[in-house]
Amino acid sequence: MGWPYIGETLQLYSQNPNIFFASKQKRYGDIFKTHILGCPCVMLASPEAARFVLGTQSHLFKPTYPKSKERLIGPSAMFFHQGSYHSHLRKLVRAALSPDAIRKMAPQVDSLALSMLDSWSGGCIMNTFHELKKFSFEVGILAVFGELEDHYKEQLRKNYSMVDDGYNSYPTNIPGTPYRKALLARRRLGKILANIVLERKEKRLFHVHLLGSMLNSKDESREALNLEQVTDNIIGVLFAAQYTTASVMTWILKYLHDNGKLLEALKAEQDGIQRSNQRENRSISWAQTSKMTLTKKVIQETLRMESIISFTYREAVTDVEYKGYLIPKGWKVMPLFRNIHHNLEYFTDPEKFDPSRFEVAPKSSTFMPFGSGTHSCPGSELAKLEILILVHHLVTKFRWEVVGTEHGIQYRPFPVPMHGLPARFWKESTVPEKSGFS
Repeated sequence: MGWPYIGETLQLYSQNPNIFFASKQKRYGDIFKTHILGCPCVMLASPEAARFVLGTQSHLFKPTYPKSKERLIGPSAMFFHQGSYHSHLRKLVRAALSPDAIRKMAPQVDSLALSMLDSWSGGCIMNTFHELKKFSFEVGILAVFGELEDHYKEQLRKNYSMVDDGYNSYPTNIPGTPYRKALLARRRLGKILANIVLERKEKRLFHVHLLGSMLNSKDESREALNLEQVTDNIIGVLFAAQYTTASVMTWILKYLHDNGKLLEALKAEQDGIQRSNQRENRSISWAQTSKMTLTKKVIQETLRMESIISFTYREAVTDVEYKGYLIPKGWKVMPLFRNIHHNLEYFTDPEKFDPSRFEVAPKSSTFMPFGSGTHSCPGSELAKLEILILVHHLVTKFRWEVVGTEHGIQYRPFPVPMHGLPARFWKESTVPEKSGFS
């Protein structure tokens, strides 16, 4: 269980999670305990256990996060709830991010992707992860607000960055620490969002986007969401939309850079769509993304390999017995997606990047990149659209060269290539002759 109070938190956030979790699984089996972020935890590393907690017996476990993280998102965010309140909010988010809504967003996401990539071209060294976070943030803004004034975007981006830094730091509420700065930034975010909400109410700007849906909604008792509930959930959705999607896109660039044959095959798939759009003078559409078969396999394999979300938090609402083990009431319970995704029993040669493995659908509960059950990610389809559009433009119009020789991984706690994958980008028509580009 590690040190008093600290437990094994430092090991979790400083080691390769494959090593941290896999070494424990090897020593103790598929069920073991630890102590992280001030909480005693039971960790479960099998598909059956994940299905037990997230599916068949989910009523025995409630969604939960460490209090330090709840404070930064907001206690009214749907992530921390179950029952009718969670169901009501989830319906709102799913409606705002439904296939019909996303289909209409495709041209705007396409425009955002092209604008960002154009700003990269010219051969300057870019921190790829940092830049892709900006792109994901812009897409999140589009989904939540529709159009939003630039000064509000800048205020939100600045304070979200501070919350980011503190979210995965040790939760010490002392002046000068990242966590303290994050708490102050979170208060400012609440005020900024409150101003946006009040403005839109005054102007009756209830367009078809997530904020509009929340402002128009009534629950079963005909009660509207209050200001705190709206702001907490907007903050939660924007936070979830930014970091994880940017991590996946950064890894895809790395894998394509390192695998020339795969890049050429992907380019051949996307070139056909590009030629069709050029003939008809149109942007990429939602319908065209369904034809990106190989690209989707690359996304799936990246999600498996890197398992951006290594685990999820639940809490036992009563004493629970599972396979002869007692899970005490109040303990955190954490299905380990990463361990399942790297299990040799379900994925042959699991440390090898091989998109072709997804030509056959994985067995039930062995591939859960967006979680499982009633708390699975409601924005997964928007994330996929964002990635597919970005990859389309990258491989058809641009070339890139990763700078440096380091192959390490940084954990924050989401895995990203070392230093955010520094790279140079060029438009295909302007690539220097002696470049080692992909």
